[in-house]
Amino acid sequence: MKKSLVALAALAVAGVASAQSSVTLFGVVDASISGYSSTARDLNPTVFPNAFGIPVYLNQGSVKTSSRQLANSGYNSSRLGFRGTEDLGGGLAASFWLEAPISNDDGQQGIATFARRSTVSLSGGFGEIRLGRDYTPTFWNDTVFDPFGTNGVGTNLISTANTSFGGFGTPAASTGAFTNVGTSNYVRASNTIGYFLPPNLGGFYGQVMYGMSEKTKYDNGIYTPTTANAARQGRYVGGRFGYANGPLDVALAYGSSTVGDNYYAGTTTKINTLNLGASYDFGPVKLFGEVSQAKNKIDYEVTPFLGGRNDIDLKGYLIGVTVPVGAGLIRASYSAVKYDLNQPFNPFVLNNNADPKANKLALGYVHNLSKRTALYATVARISNKNGAALTVGGPGFYQNAAGTFTPKSSTGYDFGIRHAF
Repeated sequence: MKKSLVALAALAVAGVASAQSSVTLFGVVDASISGYSSTARDLNPTVFPNAFGIPVYLNQGSVKTSSRQLANSGYNSSRLGFRGTEDLGGGLAASFWLEAPISNDDGQQGIATFARRSTVSLSGGFGEIRLGRDYTPTFWNDTVFDPFGTNGVGTNLISTANTSFGGFGTPAASTGAFTNVGTSNYVRASNTIGYFLPPNLGGFYGQVMYGMSEKTKYDNGIYTPTTANAARQGRYVGGRFGYANGPLDVALAYGSSTVGDNYYAGTTTKINTLNLGASYDFGPVKLFGEVSQAKNKIDYEVTPFLGGRNDIDLKGYLIGVTVPVGAGLIRASYSAVKYDLNQPFNPFVLNNNADPKANKLALGYVHNLSKRTALYATVARISNKNGAALTVGGPGFYQNAAGTFTPKSSTGYDFGIRHAF
């Protein structure tokens, strides 16, 4: 019986393949021994018994949280996918792309979701129309112009900070071990319609994307249930346009993601992101750079008497380099971000104008054993200031109920192997 089922499955796959011009099975299996360490410190001074009535306090020092893991995706994201193209004639082609994240370190997530990409498209001389779940235009600049490709402990801080900065106000329910697509639109957006310019424009390229929220709208709005009043959360609008010719690649991207709204409060919260990235390959050295600015903004249908909540800005920059060395590649980057809370000056609050900020230094080496197999090593360190709490991965910073500890540094390493097929 089992042999019969296997035979039927093989015939079904063969039938599908014969109807396509091409079908490809592809993937990446990436595993690493990784370590993470995050240190938080008590910055309050020790106060000894005194005659001035100042409460006695003993500084509690620092607390380090650390973890060593067999992880995945330290160099390239582990994945398994299927893609295919059918030639329709007359320069037209229909294509599909289904790509699933996998956790090869523990095997807990296989082809459970196609959360990395799930698209169908029609392309021709006019360009490409693509439908489904895909990378957002603004994220492309983060990953293309990062020497570490936004993977592992070396991921630049622009990407790390914006991923949490752009989270939905009402995220989807937990999906356990499987990738949850309902928490943010920063890296990828679901339910999108995208258009890509044709590739024959003398080096110019571009795309636009619109993502639907797919929420229920009530007319008359007074009948909107209280538990379902986030009718616009999940919407995304963005675009990216660039120029690539020879050693130069430069691109500008903008995206607006609706991360929360409340019908009865008359508010809509958006994350508007603008970034510019570039790279130039000199041969012996390839340079990378990116600047980014994101704004968390609440639009009020009726502006509150006191003006409402201030906008929150997140600015960042990245500089990086790769240096080919024989069969290997040296990678290095420095990135920094700063949160501007736009708070009014208050002389009675300590460090009132000290906005949270962080910087990161990452260094790595990749040794290619073949075109498909590579060994890699990466080390990185983040320094947090004024309450920023960014980590390279692993456990978060320790904090007690009294809020005594302030996040300071986070360090990590990846030593691994990547095989692509």
